[in-house]
Amino acid sequence: MAQPLVKKDDDRDDEAEYSPFMGIEKGSVLQEARVFNDPQLDARRCSQVITKLLYLLNQGETFTKVEATEVFFAVTKLFQSKDMGLRRMVYLMIKEISPSADEVIIVTSSLMKDMNSKIDMYKANAIRVLCRITDGTLLSQIERWSNEVQEAVQSRAALVQFHALALLHQIRQNDRLAVSKLVTSLTRGSVRSPLAQCLLIRYTSQVIYESGNNTQSGERPFYDYLESCLRHKSEMVIFEAARAITELSGVTSRELTPAITVLQLFLSSSKPVLRFAAVRTLNKVAMTHPMAVTNCNIDMESLISDQNRSIATLAITTLLKTGNESSVDRLMKQITNFMSDIADEFKIVVVEAIRSLCLKFPLKYRSLMNFLSNILREEGGFDYKKAIVDSIVILISDIPDAKEAGLLHLCEFIEDCEFTYLSTQILHFLGIEGPKTSDPSKYIRYIYNRVHLENAIVRASAVSTLAKFGAAVDALKPRIFVLLRRCLFDSDDEVRDRATLYLNTLGGDGSVVETDKDVKDFLFGSFDIPLVNLENSLKNYEPSEDAFDINSVPKEVRSQPLAEKKAPGKKPTGLGAPPSGPVSTVDLYEKMLLTIPECANFGKLFKSSAPVELTEAETEYAVNVIKHIFDRHVVFQYNCTNTIAEQLLEDVIVNVDASEAEEFSEVFSKPIRSLPYDSPGQTFVAFEKPEGISAVGKFSNVLKFIVKEVDPTTGETEDDGVEDEYQLEDLEVVAADYVLKVGVSNFRNAWESLGPDFERVDEYGLGPRESLAEAVNTVINLLGLQPCEGTEEVPPNSRSHTCLLSGVFIGNVKVLVRLSFGLDGPKDVAMKLSVRSEDETVSDAIHEIVASG
Repeated sequence: MAQPLVKKDDDRDDEAEYSPFMGIEKGSVLQEARVFNDPQLDARRCSQVITKLLYLLNQGETFTKVEATEVFFAVTKLFQSKDMGLRRMVYLMIKEISPSADEVIIVTSSLMKDMNSKIDMYKANAIRVLCRITDGTLLSQIERWSNEVQEAVQSRAALVQFHALALLHQIRQNDRLAVSKLVTSLTRGSVRSPLAQCLLIRYTSQVIYESGNNTQSGERPFYDYLESCLRHKSEMVIFEAARAITELSGVTSRELTPAITVLQLFLSSSKPVLRFAAVRTLNKVAMTHPMAVTNCNIDMESLISDQNRSIATLAITTLLKTGNESSVDRLMKQITNFMSDIADEFKIVVVEAIRSLCLKFPLKYRSLMNFLSNILREEGGFDYKKAIVDSIVILISDIPDAKEAGLLHLCEFIEDCEFTYLSTQILHFLGIEGPKTSDPSKYIRYIYNRVHLENAIVRASAVSTLAKFGAAVDALKPRIFVLLRRCLFDSDDEVRDRATLYLNTLGGDGSVVETDKDVKDFLFGSFDIPLVNLENSLKNYEPSEDAFDINSVPKEVRSQPLAEKKAPGKKPTGLGAPPSGPVSTVDLYEKMLLTIPECANFGKLFKSSAPVELTEAETEYAVNVIKHIFDRHVVFQYNCTNTIAEQLLEDVIVNVDASEAEEFSEVFSKPIRSLPYDSPGQTFVAFEKPEGISAVGKFSNVLKFIVKEVDPTTGETEDDGVEDEYQLEDLEVVAADYVLKVGVSNFRNAWESLGPDFERVDEYGLGPRESLAEAVNTVINLLGLQPCEGTEEVPPNSRSHTCLLSGVFIGNVKVLVRLSFGLDGPKDVAMKLSVRSEDETVSDAIHEIVASG
């Protein structure tokens, strides 16, 4: 039943909403479309029918292939009408229907005729429609249009020249040389339309990016053209050129100067759109070249009071990035008055900029922390308050002097915090950092208040925090025991259970003794088992006399695909389709290997790699290999598939040459007795290696077998066979094969718990890289460790980045890595590698991986 219409506001009580499209149906509109076939066309009625069709399409109505084709052919008949309004509707309809390649050919003659018309409206719209409906299958046929399009590019009509240039670029976009020639010819001054000039600047930037610097002179091709556009009479062309220069890869201060100058002039423009465009571009430049923007600071300070809040916000955040230490206090005064006038989304941007400024000038933490504390007590939504809390937490972690002041600010905030998530986050953080302060007792009151005044979730979190204070500070234990005993009578079972657990763990008999290391590890240690794995193991656990063993839970962060990687079009090889239950891949591989008698004494399987392809796609035989790593052995599982229907393979084995892997010695191999067409099979080769050593090496592989012909009609196999062999790709065992990806819930705590005893720190030059992100991904893949806390993501335009990694080295040795990257010059990347582990040889091994990689 339709809902009654709701009035829009109190001033229109007597008016009801009305839509001219209310109640229209696809079937009736398609019937009305027959009007397109009338000998005497009624332009007004045809336009109304097209409008209804466009409405249906934009409302998500789907037309069948037949319906769309009939509408398309009917609409093409309207080209005979001379009515300009109807012609524009026809253009819109053709674009929305998105005809197939065969149908496009039918309409192109009409569009070409319009493109060569003397009416500019026809020209511009015809080119726009051609750009929309053209795809790769038509490019060869479009080549014949090039002359007409080239003529349109020289048109004096601005819109015609704009659309002609867009079409010409689309025709040539897959030919880099053709695009370069197009840019070269047009940058000599034949483009008059400002819109077309903006397009040309974008195409020029693309050519500059693809060609790079001139290797002999060090100058960029076409940079002079971009610089000349800064003196154009059109403001949009000037801005487009300035923006293009600022976004050049590895742009230098000398290249930036003219662009910054014109953007500075735009800051004082009377047009809000120009001020916004200029300050937004300068804001991006300030991320990578803050010193280049400092000359604009005075102009940007005047924009703080701009009526447009977006402009004011961008101005403030840019000033925070480019300001010096002496200007911090002045900026804070200006921002205080400004914050109450902007929405939460803009406030979050300002908060993040203040956090960056505080990390840049740590001596100014008092004034910046006080500012964050003041705005934390003001009204605001969850995202805004979370941004402030996150900023204070980061400042406490990175600036030791700010710890006590910051913790007190957070304590005062949770006294009147309406967000459960933030309260529990702060309580957790208090439990970690509070006991390390000079006077931990002053935080107890704030924590215990939460037990009386908050909901069950916050009360449970407060109980855990109290227990952490009791475990870390022996002098506070008597007070903590009293408070925990009071929590035994809480109305919520989770709170009661936690209080009982912690009293028993800490020794609730009241005696003040030093807390055991196991208890501290329980309360403060990182939980290094992925929760999804723990959940799956608990679901699969069947109650018995044997208690659930948490050590049996796999520590892999993500299970590798069970159906091995294969060539396109081939069936899965190896273990086949995934099981119905959430079983660990390593467990399945281990059970499979235990069925081989020779592997029975190899011990527990440490890791199984992802499949590595040893053949090209669509070859006679598809082979990939999985590396199974044990403490003293490595087993290669070769997954083989015969893709020739007329052949049966027997006694299939991989002959492995380990001459380039001196530390490995072969101990056994297991062939495939029979390998029919399209039926996967596995052959195994095992090697022994020194215990506890991450031995590496390269292995050459040759697939050997006996071929027997098969009659495809009867399926009978010949008795006699012929020995044959097939060369496979080489296989390498690398250091990363001995590392298991295992995450940690709190990297900072895990890092501190390992301590500096076996820490190894060194610096490396990674050479020129395409980007900082590419360098980070390369090192992560080289080490084979698990990225933590989302640090594998590198923010755009960053010139430095810190990445945190964790894992387990063979022998169940925990290892943590902190990578600090920085750009040293335009593209050269430098890296500082800090490693902590439970064994100094493992720390050294991680450094050896990087040094040799």
